[in-house]
Amino acid sequence: MAALLEADDVVKHFPVKRSLGEIATGRHPAVHAVDGISFAIESGESVGLLGESGCGKTTTGRLLLRLAVPTAGTIRFDGQDIGTLAGDDLATFRRRAQLVFQNPFEALNPRFTVLRAIAEPLVNAGVPRADHQARVVEAMRRVNLADVDQHLDKYPHQMSGGQLQRVVLARALVLEPIFLVADEPVSMLDVSVRAGILNLMRDVRQAMGLTAVYISHDLALVRYVCDRTLVMYLGKVVEDGPTEEVIRLPQHPYTQALVKAVPVPHVDQSHEPLPIKGNVPDAKNPPSGCRFRDRCPHAMARCASEEPPLREVAPRRRVACHLLAA
Repeated sequence: MAALLEADDVVKHFPVKRSLGEIATGRHPAVHAVDGISFAIESGESVGLLGESGCGKTTTGRLLLRLAVPTAGTIRFDGQDIGTLAGDDLATFRRRAQLVFQNPFEALNPRFTVLRAIAEPLVNAGVPRADHQARVVEAMRRVNLADVDQHLDKYPHQMSGGQLQRVVLARALVLEPIFLVADEPVSMLDVSVRAGILNLMRDVRQAMGLTAVYISHDLALVRYVCDRTLVMYLGKVVEDGPTEEVIRLPQHPYTQALVKAVPVPHVDQSHEPLPIKGNVPDAKNPPSGCRFRDRCPHAMARCASEEPPLREVAPRRRVACHLLAA
C-alpha cells in the first residue's frame, strides 16, 4: 500500500531567550523538540505517537498538519511537500487533513452554537451557506450525537464532556478529510465515557477509510486503536512497529520501562519495574550519543559517543539501540 504521508529527517527547534553569556559567546540556544525523525504512514493506517510529556509527540503532530514549520527536513502528503503548498493547494490540504483537539472544553467557542461551531470549517473552505446545515447534520449523525435537531442550537456549556468531544470530532469530519491527527483525544474526559469515544473514533475511521495519528502517553489507548506505534523520547523516535508487538515484546529499554510502568490488573501478579535513573534531560542541551543513555540501565561507552540509528531489527520493526546492533 502506498504511503499517504512521509516525514524525512524532520527537525523542529524552538529558539529561546538568550542570556548575556550566550549573547557574548554567540550561542543561540533552542529547545530540540523534534530532532531528525523519519517515517512513513500508509493510506488507511492508524498510527500512535507514544511517549512522556516533552518527548516531541505533539510538536510532531502539529508539523504533520503544517500548524508548525520544520526547522529542517520535509513532510510529503500524497506526494506533495506540504512546506511548499500555497493558495488553492494549501486550502485543499487543509480540507483533507484535520485535527481533533485534546480539550473539548477549550476547543469550542463558548459564544458559538453547535451548528455554528461545526459549520466553521465549511465557512473557511468557502462551502455555500445553503449547504451548511445539511453537512453539519450529516457530520453529527456520523458521530452518533443523538437528537441532532435538539443539539443544533445548544451552546457548549449546555452539553456534557462526551457530547462536546463528539461535536469536536464532527467539526473535524465535516469537510470529509482523509487524514486525522488526534491529540490525547480522551485525556480530559471522565473514565466512564472514554471507551465510548474511542470506539466511536475507531468505527468512524474504518467507515470513512481515514488515515489517523493518535498522540498519547497511554499505552492502553494506542493498543486499543492503533495498528502501529512510534515511541518517542526527547525528540527522537526510538522504536517503531506493530502496536501489539511493541507492547508485548518491547525492544528499546525506554519502551520496556513504559510497559513495565503499567500496573498489572491482578493482585496475585506483579512485575519488577525497570530501573530508570534520574530525570528527563533538558531539551535545550540533549545528551550526546543516545538521548536515553543517562537513564538507561544498560548504557555502555558507545552510547555516549555514537547516536544509534533507527535500524530495522525484524520485519516492520525498527529500534534505535546499540544493544541490538548486528
